Amino acid sequence: MATGREAIAANLRAALDGPWRDVREQARTHLDDERLYGDPYLDYQAARARVLDQMHLVSSFGWAEKGYKLGHGGTGEPGAAVTALEMLAYTDLSLWVKCGVQWGLFGGAVENLGTERHKTYIQELIPLDLLGCFAMTETGHGSDVANLETTATYDPATQEFVVHSPTPGARKDYIGGAAEHARMAAVFAQLITGGESQGVHCFLVPIRDAAGADLPGVTTSDCGLKGGLPGVDNGRILFDQVRIPRENLLNRYADVEPDGTYSSEIANPSRRFFTTLGTLVRGRVSVGGAAAAGTRVALSIAVRYAEKRRQFADPDTGEETVLMDYRSHQRRLLPLVARSYAYAFAQNDLVLRMHLVQTGQDVDPGAQRALEKRAAGLKVAQTRHATRAIQECREACGGAGYLTENRLVTLKADTDVFTTFEGDNLVLTQLVAKELLTAYSDEVRDLDALGWVRFAATMARDVVRERSGVRQMIQRLRDRGDETVDEADLSRRSVQLQLFADREDYLVRTAAHRLRARAEETGPFEAFNNAQDHILTAGTAHIERLVLEAFIDGIADIEDPEARALAETVCDLFVYTTIEENQAWFIMHRFMSVERAKNVRRGVNELVDRLRPDALTLIEGLGVPERMLHAVMLEEPKSLAEQEHARVTR
Repeated sequence: MATGREAIAANLRAALDGPWRDVREQARTHLDDERLYGDPYLDYQAARARVLDQMHLVSSFGWAEKGYKLGHGGTGEPGAAVTALEMLAYTDLSLWVKCGVQWGLFGGAVENLGTERHKTYIQELIPLDLLGCFAMTETGHGSDVANLETTATYDPATQEFVVHSPTPGARKDYIGGAAEHARMAAVFAQLITGGESQGVHCFLVPIRDAAGADLPGVTTSDCGLKGGLPGVDNGRILFDQVRIPRENLLNRYADVEPDGTYSSEIANPSRRFFTTLGTLVRGRVSVGGAAAAGTRVALSIAVRYAEKRRQFADPDTGEETVLMDYRSHQRRLLPLVARSYAYAFAQNDLVLRMHLVQTGQDVDPGAQRALEKRAAGLKVAQTRHATRAIQECREACGGAGYLTENRLVTLKADTDVFTTFEGDNLVLTQLVAKELLTAYSDEVRDLDALGWVRFAATMARDVVRERSGVRQMIQRLRDRGDETVDEADLSRRSVQLQLFADREDYLVRTAAHRLRARAEETGPFEAFNNAQDHILTAGTAHIERLVLEAFIDGIADIEDPEARALAETVCDLFVYTTIEENQAWFIMHRFMSVERAKNVRRGVNELVDRLRPDALTLIEGLGVPERMLHAVMLEEPKSLAEQEHARVTR
């Protein structure tokens, strides 16, 4: 029978496991397999071969099928697919990336941008009979996808597209799978027909034969060693007048007739481009989720180690003190645990929204765009958190944390690139802020000077804050804010929500005003460039507000009162540490007095002290089984003979 602590941890884990908790539980069973963990002693070529073998094992679990439609060989459960594959981050992130490229990016492009004529490719790629890659990024163009240089020119005489790299900068770069394993690429290129460019479209281009040799006109090369992810064969691709059938255009949103006539149901080229990219949002959702999962592994290792490792004697008792009993250690790890809880709830909410949109259950015209903005924001938050938290975990474990056998340096290296792939974090933060500013400007465009002032005085709350999809409970909490934040009780959820939302409102309103004033003097680009720091801060504030709402929403679903009470305290720690990290801004803009800021710092100390006895419970609640941590420093000490045997057989 579970003890009180075990029962609370189980209830927390069930809450964090989210809508597809049964998928996560099944995954924990599947992944309890030594064959699925990385071997840091392998060279990168052996690591790639190992990951390819691991992919075949994963393909037997039935996870990939969940991401595809009925009739295409799938079961039509995109939320379950993302959730299941996220769990691979507990074992080896190289394996997660390879599976994500195959079934998420390459397969996702075929599924979401193709039509019935392409379903045979899906039926081959699910069981790995066809290995593919996702060729978007170019040497000269990364985030600027609209201006990719690769061309696909239609030849009506042969009814073929001619795919070509016209400049060295048009080389497809950093492409996972391109160095060795992929036989086909989903290539993003400028579609040209009748001498006119119709913008970026996606094409299926064979790049290797069955023996692994480059096909005529295709030149692949190897990116070589990277900072991490040794099992991923990142490569480069150049095309020299490569001909593909007309049918290899993924034609869900546009098509070319045999005579070269171009047609699309979406007349506006810009809208067509963003609609195309929007259907691929699953990749961005997955990257944030995997980064958060890797962070949970690191925190689970570091906190468990802090509960074992002793350092310096207590002068009163003469006994050495456990690391976790030091305030400094509590402060460096427990706020990161709290943030991981916050992001777990936010990710569950995001995956559910994605599932509803992609299965047609949410038909709101604005749902797709809102999903893209939320996915971009959470990807930024979770990957930044991974970079910061895993480094803190490494330092918190001292020299032991630097040993490869304890996984932290591998996690740090493997997640490092997450801040820049599937969208550079600064660019994505700007995207989030631009969406907010667009909504704001639409509301104020026709106002005269007096109307602008009146509108600005309301802080545009109804424009900036997304009300759709937010529980009435949270809206009621927001509406209770009838006193100034500096006078109110900061432990109240309504006050916390008000503080986060008011910061966002203020930043968006003042950014819009600054852009409007500056644009009249210098032009739009210079105005935006000049206000970039302001705009990025507004985007970050928006993300933090969404995460807090998701946290509060998630807590409401915890039925066990003890588990819910503990989660409420964790939520308070997330709020207090977020305010503490931004206290200079709150003081400078008179949202908070200096004395109130000092109270926030004392509040953080009180909260970590209160949570200290529950540190292991919180770690168990994160849902990474101890047997899956694979950190040698957490195991019982071995004899010298056992250590030597392990070294020799390694």
